[in-house]
Amino acid sequence: MEIKVLGPGCANCHKMEDLAKTAVKELSIDAKIEKITDIGQIAMHGILSTPGLIVNGKIKHSGKPLPNLEKVKELIQGVNR
Repeated sequence: MEIKVLGPGCANCHKMEDLAKTAVKELSIDAKIEKITDIGQIAMHGILSTPGLIVNGKIKHSGKPLPNLEKVKELIQGVNR
């Protein structure tokens, strides 16, 4: 599984990265987490509002408010509630 966290480095972007790492660990998923901070690269991925979360090439979250840990787990697993 490939997970990308997109954001320039603000507090919310760091929080999203921490949430993704915690979710992967708690779900025992083998995943590569990549942090993208370059604004041009962020825009190329289709994220217009940060922080962004992309799972296996699909945008799962963009902007505020930040999801909680349980929601991030759902997003990573592909569950949309």
